[in-house]
Amino acid sequence: MTLTAKTDPIQISTVDLDPRWEWGRPLHSPGRMNVDFEQRVDFRRLHNYRLARARQALADSDLGAILCFDNNNIRYLTSSVIGEWARDKVCRYALLTGNSEPYLWDFGSAAAHHRIYAPWLESNHCRAGMLGLRGSVAEEAGLFKKAAKEIFDLLQGEGVAGMPLGVDIVEPPMLFALQNEGLEIRDVQQVMLNARQIKSGDEIVLLNSAASMVDGAYQMIADNLKPGVRENEMVALANKFLYDNGSDDVEAINAVSGERCSPHPHNFTDRMYRPGDQAFFDIIQAYMGYRTCYYRTLNVGRKTQHQADAYSRAREWIDAAIALVRPGMTTDKIAAVWPRAQDFGFASEMEAFGLQFGHGLGLALHERPIISRLVSFENPFELQEGMVFALETYCPAADGNGAARIEEEIVVTADGHRVITLFPAQELFVTNPY
Repeated sequence: MTLTAKTDPIQISTVDLDPRWEWGRPLHSPGRMNVDFEQRVDFRRLHNYRLARARQALADSDLGAILCFDNNNIRYLTSSVIGEWARDKVCRYALLTGNSEPYLWDFGSAAAHHRIYAPWLESNHCRAGMLGLRGSVAEEAGLFKKAAKEIFDLLQGEGVAGMPLGVDIVEPPMLFALQNEGLEIRDVQQVMLNARQIKSGDEIVLLNSAASMVDGAYQMIADNLKPGVRENEMVALANKFLYDNGSDDVEAINAVSGERCSPHPHNFTDRMYRPGDQAFFDIIQAYMGYRTCYYRTLNVGRKTQHQADAYSRAREWIDAAIALVRPGMTTDKIAAVWPRAQDFGFASEMEAFGLQFGHGLGLALHERPIISRLVSFENPFELQEGMVFALETYCPAADGNGAARIEEEIVVTADGHRVITLFPAQELFVTNPY
């Protein structure tokens, strides 16, 4: 394509690509197959929407280009992924200016694969690239210097080398190499979060489909949760169920029970479930890259009054927050309905962070908005139609025998909200009662 000056950027209307969902209709949760008799997710429309959102966010900034090493941002820009193993390697990167299609540097032969199987990317923009694999290849090998020079030359050719370059995450040697080329480096994560915070109809369908997979995982957990089974076994069963049903990444499953429930450790062990245990789970997984964060609390066989009371309080706190969700609402007002850290056993809001909590969902587990008593009062954020986020609450049992953890995923609609996490949670669920 012919490269133009920044004053004449490529423009794509996100309104034309994806009008807002018709909220009078149910949200779709289609099967995972392609079919010729229903309109399901249109992945090329999804790519164009995401790229247009990124272009607009770049145009609204004072940056000349975006350079991404964060795999979620790379997928948002390029609709490419090569597996969960790449998440912590900082080995892939993508470049976007306002004047061209994205450039993608991928791991070895993956670049050649993209030239064949990813026709939405320009063939000569799919390049092999390798930096240091987090220091495994020393800076002296020259890979950082070579990559920085290649990036600088592209920026110069597109007329934006004299403008700040936004970078999300970066290894220090790559940062220094870019600066040695004379580039001014700025943080671009806020620009990308600007792009990603309003979901298209296709994204909402994918998030809803991902939630439906966890609905099923919880039914499987409820059927199998009984004395003699261990936390790690439930995690293994849930992993198998999710991958069998189309998950492309089970990031983590917290399985916490009994005396381990308070304080919340955010992990799982080989602890065996016992009669009367309170047990909560968080299933964090992705379908087509779109994530879930979905807690449920279940009791093993029976429940006590202290456990039921803790669950009722956690339910009251989350229902009060959900009732406020609508366009124009601000996050400080939602955080205000939750208890102070000291009210449920913690010394400070920092120590209790993540327990009475809200966070955006998308290609990443934590997007905008973040809702917490720690940050929302001083920095309130306004909700908008098309945002998708999770709200979660926590309450320990008064006698120390368990704790309740509830989480719901919410879509902000034109006049309110929809809850897309549907496994029963209004009352404390007892599995295999006796």
